[in-house]
Amino acid sequence: MQSQINLSELYKSDELFLKDLKKVTNLIKKYHKYEGHLFDNGDILYEFLTFDTKVSRNLERLYLYAHINSDLDLKNEKYQGYYGKVINLFNELTEKTSFVIPEILSNDYSLFEEYLKENPKLKEYKLNIKNIFKEKKLIKSKEEERIISILSSTYQRPEEISELLINTDLDYGFIKDENGKGVHLTNSNYSTYLESTNRDIRKNVFDKLYNEFKKHENTFGAILATEVMNNNKIAKIRNFKSARSLSLFHNDVKDSIYDNLITGVTKNLPIFYKFYELKKKILGITDFHIYDTFASLTKEYNKKYTFEEAKNIILDSLNVMGKDYLNVLKKAFANNWIDSRIFDSKRSGAYCTCAYDTHPYVVCSFEGKLNDISTIAHELGHAMHYYYAQTNQAYQNYNYSIFVAEVASQVNEIILTDYILKNSNDKEEKKYLLDQILQRFKATIVRQTMFAEYEDKIHTLEANGEVLTKDVLTSEYFKLNQKYFGKGVNVDEQIKYECFRIPHFYYNFYVYQYATGYAAAIKIADMLINKKKGALENYIKFLSLGSTKDPVSSLKVAGVDMMDCKLYDDVFKVFEKRLSELRSLYE
Repeated sequence: MQSQINLSELYKSDELFLKDLKKVTNLIKKYHKYEGHLFDNGDILYEFLTFDTKVSRNLERLYLYAHINSDLDLKNEKYQGYYGKVINLFNELTEKTSFVIPEILSNDYSLFEEYLKENPKLKEYKLNIKNIFKEKKLIKSKEEERIISILSSTYQRPEEISELLINTDLDYGFIKDENGKGVHLTNSNYSTYLESTNRDIRKNVFDKLYNEFKKHENTFGAILATEVMNNNKIAKIRNFKSARSLSLFHNDVKDSIYDNLITGVTKNLPIFYKFYELKKKILGITDFHIYDTFASLTKEYNKKYTFEEAKNIILDSLNVMGKDYLNVLKKAFANNWIDSRIFDSKRSGAYCTCAYDTHPYVVCSFEGKLNDISTIAHELGHAMHYYYAQTNQAYQNYNYSIFVAEVASQVNEIILTDYILKNSNDKEEKKYLLDQILQRFKATIVRQTMFAEYEDKIHTLEANGEVLTKDVLTSEYFKLNQKYFGKGVNVDEQIKYECFRIPHFYYNFYVYQYATGYAAAIKIADMLINKKKGALENYIKFLSLGSTKDPVSSLKVAGVDMMDCKLYDDVFKVFEKRLSELRSLYE
């Protein structure tokens, strides 16, 4: 029996939704009366902030109701219309509130502190105001900001153009699958065939894909170089020493976090190389190439589970989280916070979303596979992060930083997998799970760190006056592949064109967070699994913080010091332990 979501806590009927939609539409029209008066006195400022919070909270509920209903039935024109109306309201809100930040920043923070003494209620918004003033160092003159705003749409062009080229214009040709059937190779299905147990297929798709990129290397080189120049120029305009520093500043993260990641992973690469040595041995390949590193060691584990079985496995595995955490999870299943149904008109994929005034919601498609159980556990990790932040923080402080956004979800997945491994007597299941763990470590820690180092390298080269020709871009990427794959892998020349395929390279400095977030999750999960003293209490505190601490300080509460390079030593020890377990199964 699948789980069907219950949205009545948002709105009991469409009529109530439409009534609220009309109310918020009218409220948004009232913003103009505050323009030019925000800092007249403390009472006016508090009145505005309370009004703005009311509008935002209501709009959040409206969005969630329309968004989820729309995703549950993409053919339902009524809900598509509702969703469109809410998006229009968001756009109108952005327009009507465009005066707010400039008006606040036209004053000094000291004036807010004076108003705070006069009206202690303003303390509710102190963190928000402080964060706005933190951005003041970025703000230029009114005319300069107007010019930057006008040009901002052009900054996104490299991302848009590269996406069109990669997914629409390039023709990767045809391949034959495991059954000898002709298949049109695309950027989307490439990774599926690269993991094939048939080596000829792996080599064929690898060659076909990157030979097509090679044909367009001059165009891609120009696009990527433009993206890097854009980022560096914006950083210069904003008076930052680098594009990386500007990007990290927005996330309240120091440059040393980025450097620690690269240093910590580089130091431990010899441990990681052992994975390829074992893989080479298991696959029986002496001449081991990059396209072989992606091969699955086992066939997909096809055991099927009912939704009820999945629920029990998740609850049993997350028992280490304590009674309170577990009771909320039970409520999530019992009260239909989850929609796991499968039907044609439902949007694919999985996500967790939340409105402050209701519980979190999870949308997914459950087919009964092991990966589906993992997906639900992952999304429930997000749900619990939302839940604890909602329960313990005011509306304006409950949303946490993107830097820690994937930690709670990954912690749940890691604990679930550990539980299944410990309770399984099926050797093939264990092989499959361990292979998945190691492949994920490769994809998230090692590969994303390589991406992060490359991104930093090409931005630094351009900032120092180097002309980023397609040869410079591809040669730097090739050298990093040699470093991260090691001497035990033949680094095929075609891999240098992969730098044009990675979508994150066309918007700046995001990928490092995949690696740091997963490293933090491994450390936290390891402490929870081994019942380290204080680990559970500290983790629940972390989940409860919302945005009341910067992300690095938040993780420190959970027992993870992102400033300490030793973190990556600990993370690679966990990897080595799993690698040893897989080796023993084959020996």
